[in-house]
Amino acid sequence: QLQLVVSGGGLVQPGGSLRLSCAASGFNLDYYAIGWFRQVPGKEREGVSCISASGGSTNYADPVKGRFTISRDNAKKTVYLQMSSLKPEDTAIYYCAADYQSSGCTILAGMWVHYDYWGQGTQVTVSS
Repeated sequence: QLQLVVSGGGLVQPGGSLRLSCAASGFNLDYYAIGWFRQVPGKEREGVSCISASGGSTNYADPVKGRFTISRDNAKKTVYLQMSSLKPEDTAIYYCAADYQSSGCTILAGMWVHYDYWGQGTQVTVSS
């Protein structure tokens, strides 16, 4: 069956780092752009970052620019989100999603309909 398995969430102190993984199961990740999203209870879900199928194009939301890095390893069928200099406001449930396309990627809310598969969420808590 086709699945995205998310892992790596947990509790981290402010200023710390955490790496999230989004692993594909049952399909070839090579042709999919991958997006990361997050949501806090009571707030709208927001796009965080995305990476194109080739890995040649990435996008980041303003609040995470310079602190988060997205990457992919197609041999491992996995996309990573390296989060550094974490702040309490980064606390949220993080999701990944796969979009079947050959070029580019987007985290604009109006384009989320194009993501074919969504993984389960993983909790990230930044607190001292």
